[in-house]
Amino acid sequence: CSNLKQVEIPDSVTSIGEYAFENCSNLKQVEIPDSVTSIGECAFENCSRLAQISIPPSITSLSSDIFKDCSDLKKVEIPNSVKSIGPYSFHYCTSLTQISIPTSVDSIGVSAFYYTSLEEIEIPSSVTCIGASAFSRCSKLKKIEIPSSVTYICNNTFDGCTSLSHVTIPPSLKSIGSYAFRNC
Repeated sequence: CSNLKQVEIPDSVTSIGEYAFENCSNLKQVEIPDSVTSIGECAFENCSRLAQISIPPSITSLSSDIFKDCSDLKKVEIPNSVKSIGPYSFHYCTSLTQISIPTSVDSIGVSAFYYTSLEEIEIPSSVTCIGASAFSRCSKLKKIEIPSSVTYICNNTFDGCTSLSHVTIPPSLKSIGSYAFRNC
């Protein structure tokens, strides 16, 4: 669907299925109504021209690979209703420089922000689990503060964060996984 540039989803839609808009390489704008309560995995994967997205407050989790390879994605609004950010959600969103994770989120999946351009990220104290490679290859990430709610840093979590100059690790942390800060 290389010709598709804009989608207005009507209020009658309650779910967006897996791979629904995958590889719509010229899709720039999508309006998702509050009536949508679920968005399947890979729904917008490789929509490389998609620059911003507002997730409706009816969504409680971001599915695996939902925005993977959306290379132009710069702005994402995640509502307070979201409790988990699934694996590979923003994997290779190379234009993503900032994102606000709401305090409702308790887990960040494996490779969720792998190879993004995040410069700074605030992980709320509601987060108890940060998946392996969650922030790997975020070469512009400068500082990170791990909240006291996290007791374990998984393998490769910050691997390849070459600009990382400051890390705050809470006294509650019990274990740091293999390669967690390799190549920083």
